[in-house]
Order: sequence, then C-alpha cells, then structure tokens
Amino acid sequence: MARTRSGVSFAEPVDCIIIAAMKDEIKARAPYRVSDPRYSVSPQMVTTAFDVPGFRVVQNLGVVRGIVVRSRSIVANIGASLQTLVGGNITAWTNLCEQTRADAFDIMIQHASEMGANAIIGARYDATEIAAGAAEVLAYGTAVIVEPLEGSETIYDS
Repeated sequence: MARTRSGVSFAEPVDCIIIAAMKDEIKARAPYRVSDPRYSVSPQMVTTAFDVPGFRVVQNLGVVRGIVVRSRSIVANIGASLQTLVGGNITAWTNLCEQTRADAFDIMIQHASEMGANAIIGARYDATEIAAGAAEVLAYGTAVIVEPLEGSETIYDS
C-alpha cells in the first residue's frame, strides 16, 4: 500500500508488513481474545534461567502461559504406524509435537506482550494426554520487565 508524504509516494517498509502479518497469525491461532502488545517479547528474551545476563528485572508481572491441545489425524496415524515397523524417528509425530510446542511458545509470548513484558524468565514446557489421541502442551514462565545493566553489552548492542 503506497502512502504519500509531502506529495512523494513511498511504500510501507517490508518489515512493518511482515510484523503485522505475524501478529495477525498469532491472534488467529490463540484460543482466546488477544490484544495488541505494549511491548513485544523477542524470542531471544525468553530463558529457562531466572535472570537474563546483562539485564536486571525491574518488575515481575506474573505467570504467563500458552496452551495448545492437538489430536493426531488418522492419516498421520497410519503413516506413523507403518514407520514404526522399520523403526527410527517417527517424523509425522515429531513434526506434530514440534509444531504444537512452537504454537504454545508463540501464545505464551503473546500473553506476556499483552501484560506489558519485554522478557520471560523460568520458561518451561509441560505435556499431558487429556484423551486418547489428544494431548495438551503448555508453555509457561514468568513475565518480567527488564532493563540493561549499566555498562553491560546486550543483544541489542550488536
């Protein structure tokens, strides 16, 4: 979409279009109403540790989570059953698990962004079979606001 500034036409920066599309995709996948973030939590600012090197926690905003419940399709089950005959990695189920974890992670980041966080500490995953062929994957952690320590190099300095 072209916009004009002082009579000169220019295109929207590609980065802005990509970020807007990513936000819309996350909103579409979230099983609940998602508001626009005040801050955006970068995946690099999510850690299993309880601190972020080079930063100090200035505010703890509470627990955040991303929950996804998935079931296996009959087609994937048939393919996986055949793959178990020869052994090795069952790619159909591996891909399903990885995509489910990624979706739960994205929803957790969106939840933290809604709360105004710019980092998540103590991130963890949990999975539970809730019915035959259906599993819940939960990504959770603590949403925090961090600021760089004085005199320390951060990921934003490079």
